[in-house]
Amino acid sequence: MFQIDFDFLDHRLIVQASDGAVGGFPLQAESVAIFYRRLMEELRRLGLSVKISKRPNEVPDPVPFDRDEAHASYDPEYANRFWRVLVQSDRVFREFRSRFIGKCSPVHFFWGILDLAVTRFSGRVAPLHPGGILNLPDRVAREAYSHELCSCGFMVGGPVRDATFYSYVYPEPSGFAAASVRPVEAFYSDRIRRFLLPYDAVRESETPDATLLDFLQTTYEAAAMLGDWDRTALERGPKAGG
Repeated sequence: MFQIDFDFLDHRLIVQASDGAVGGFPLQAESVAIFYRRLMEELRRLGLSVKISKRPNEVPDPVPFDRDEAHASYDPEYANRFWRVLVQSDRVFREFRSRFIGKCSPVHFFWGILDLAVTRFSGRVAPLHPGGILNLPDRVAREAYSHELCSCGFMVGGPVRDATFYSYVYPEPSGFAAASVRPVEAFYSDRIRRFLLPYDAVRESETPDATLLDFLQTTYEAAAMLGDWDRTALERGPKAGG
């Protein structure tokens, strides 16, 4: 067994194996191809035989990692800032997750557009997903969306330009786009079919935790009520069924 960590305080990649082997190297400005080669060489040095798909997902014009010489920047200050946003978002997402007693994903960091997400499930099978997600195998999308869900998260870039919290439901019930949600800065995007809340609206709030939790809760409630989820069975506390 082994684990790879990114340390955004000392800006190092750290590899730790269950047999006591430890390795790593500094995080610095270098091409994706060079980083990929350094990582694979470090794993081999530690006796860890690893093979991964070299093709990135959910990005236009994907270049295999071992051939990507174009992307070569690393800004320690902004890497640290991004990590701190993820740490604080993870903390609030975990609180939101604790209110649900149905099947729920852990808070996790996705590949592709690199979004932090947590997903609740109604327990019912969903219609077959049509696929067609940018540079993602349809079989992966259909497995991910095999059951009805409401997912929320935080993303930077990808389908939106700025740092944004989001919430969506699959399949989307009638009336979801027009649902009343909070806070007032939240809005529904017809282009990507999800509610969005700008990160700055949370960052500048006098009560950022409460502002984000309000967004997560009200968008979920819209999805659950319009989708006829069994809220009494799925939720914890006085809000269940109400």
